Amino acid sequence: MFDQLSNKLLDSLKKLGRQSKITEDNIQETLKEIRMSLLEADVNFKVVKAFIDRVKEKAVGQHVVGQISAGQQFVKIVHDELVTLLGSTSTDLNVRSQPAVILMVGLQGTGKTTTSAKLALHIRKKLGKKPGLVPADVYRPAAIEQLKILGAQNNIPVFPSQASQKPEEILEKAKAWAKDEMVEVLILDTAGRLQIDDELMSELQRLKTIGSPDEILLVADAMLGQQSVNVAEGFNSKLGLTGLILTKIDGDARGGAALSIRETLGIPIKFLGIGENVTALEVFHPDRLASRILDMGDVLSLVEKAHEVVDQDKALKAAKKMAKGDFTVEDFLEQIRQMKKLGSFESILKMLPGMGQMTKQLKDMAPPDEEIKKIEAIICSMTLKERQNHLILNGSRRLRIAKGSGTEVKDVNKFIKQFEQSKKMMSSLMKMGMGKGGFGGGGKGPGSGSFFPF
Repeated sequence: MFDQLSNKLLDSLKKLGRQSKITEDNIQETLKEIRMSLLEADVNFKVVKAFIDRVKEKAVGQHVVGQISAGQQFVKIVHDELVTLLGSTSTDLNVRSQPAVILMVGLQGTGKTTTSAKLALHIRKKLGKKPGLVPADVYRPAAIEQLKILGAQNNIPVFPSQASQKPEEILEKAKAWAKDEMVEVLILDTAGRLQIDDELMSELQRLKTIGSPDEILLVADAMLGQQSVNVAEGFNSKLGLTGLILTKIDGDARGGAALSIRETLGIPIKFLGIGENVTALEVFHPDRLASRILDMGDVLSLVEKAHEVVDQDKALKAAKKMAKGDFTVEDFLEQIRQMKKLGSFESILKMLPGMGQMTKQLKDMAPPDEEIKKIEAIICSMTLKERQNHLILNGSRRLRIAKGSGTEVKDVNKFIKQFEQSKKMMSSLMKMGMGKGGFGGGGKGPGSGSFFPF
């Protein structure tokens, strides 16, 4: 979402160079470009003005210390102010009541129903509480069925709402159902409209009175940009929002909503919807997002994701095999599949410091994910015996593998050569103790021994 803003901010910051002192003269042009970048990203103009004023006040007159350049020191100031702008710290969900009630509100098409299921999964995995889903959008029967399907797929209990019921009746009965089912957190998926109207707000206000919700979360489409702020303001004035979930972050949104909402309304952004998968919900960390925007990476999020999706036992076995030099093509296929759980190659790169700019160069080359698919197809065209001992691959076997994978013999040869080189390199690193950390750290966590050689 923030690619365009990130690129423009970084281009502006590079122009400062290695000055001995940050002065109003040498940052004037940079500030002007940052102002334009933020406005083009659809950030509220009042927010932009306040942000630029704070950066200028903190920056002007600061001396550069040691080997740090003026540009680097200025980036630190911009980063700190971005963190402040986004809310300084992440905000936890309030689910202490028994049962806690979360009211999910928003306009049509923002992804409320899917987000409700994502939130339920997050509550179960991260907070250790039993969630229950309550379909209360009786105006769109498909919404009730959709939530029931999502619940069944993810083993989350769903209250058996009927389209003939009124939302208020559904909520009353769902609270009794929660006690019977030992549900600790009720997530109510409410109806939406194309725009805010009196009928919608009256219904939501009645639900608020009946349910006494611990959280009222607005699900807002990040693609709407500045309009998302207006929508948030409308819901907040009538309901008193406790937080926001921005969806479609993985799309072409310019980032203005995320940078404006907290500053304009004082409502915390609690989660980001980063994809369509039910696991694609990310806790909003202002400092991590600011680091991503300025290409400082987000290693903490990458580590947390690795801990969630990478199989620790398999990773440790792979590490031991690497150290002994027993790593096979079959083992490498498993490594590819573990890596794919972390997301696309490009999304992983963006979480590493300084690698965001590298993704620009990759766009002019063959997409890494396409190369990975090709390699996976080549390996899957091998027999188990060939995967366990690639040295038996003669000319006729390689031709068969190429035909089976829809590639050419030269592609198979290239993969085998790269695999052998990587195997030697990783074996040497493991023996020297340099490959033990992986994503898990210290050789103990998930991802230890994980690598990707291409």
